[in-house]
Amino acid sequence: MPGAVWLILPTFDEAENIEAIVQAADAVLAVAAPEGHRILVVDDNSPDGTGRIADRLAEELAALHVLHRPARAGLGPAYLAGFARALEEEAEFVIEMDADFSHDPADLPRLLDAVRGPADLALGSRYVPGGGVTDWGRVRRLVSRGGSWYSRRVLGLGVRDLTGGFKCFRAEVLRAVDLPTVRSRGYAFQVELTYRAIRQGFRVREVPITFCERRRGASKMTWRIVAEAVLMVPGLRRRGG
Repeated sequence: MPGAVWLILPTFDEAENIEAIVQAADAVLAVAAPEGHRILVVDDNSPDGTGRIADRLAEELAALHVLHRPARAGLGPAYLAGFARALEEEAEFVIEMDADFSHDPADLPRLLDAVRGPADLALGSRYVPGGGVTDWGRVRRLVSRGGSWYSRRVLGLGVRDLTGGFKCFRAEVLRAVDLPTVRSRGYAFQVELTYRAIRQGFRVREVPITFCERRRGASKMTWRIVAEAVLMVPGLRRRGG
């Protein structure tokens, strides 16, 4: 749908959340995106049947599409597959959001308003005034804040929340950042895309959000993902993106 807003939801074992998050996002976007919207679930062959639930929902919701991938390959590749589909369909704005209600669908209009204004990329930010996190323990808070601080220092950026995954891109940003060469697979993917966008001269705005820990299902965060981010960030600076 040319000119539409596309919401990309990567999933792996989100059977407990997928129906509710899709319905909530669809209701919000039906009002916030009068130009039309699509929701694309990118499922990595979830053993718990998330993909099958999404297929059933797609029969009921005209805006919903499902992209099935053969195996779990990481957050970054899932998003890249979703971005490619959205760009092929001439999307105007592309949003990434977690499928577990860590990100509130009610915040979607504020991200869209930012990129309909002067921004090219809007980041749902936990670490600007008005933003925050609920239900995290001390270690998780330290890891998240420390990751953003570390990335800012190494890359020389002013963005406060570099590791967040609630974002809205103008389509031209995704076309300009050379997506096929993105290397990150886990949460370093979020740092890499924002860094590339800034290097290309695009304008970034941080929109305050409150991040809520998932209520259902298991977190996909692991120490391996954290280690990838620590190792990838210096490489981004050496390569210039």
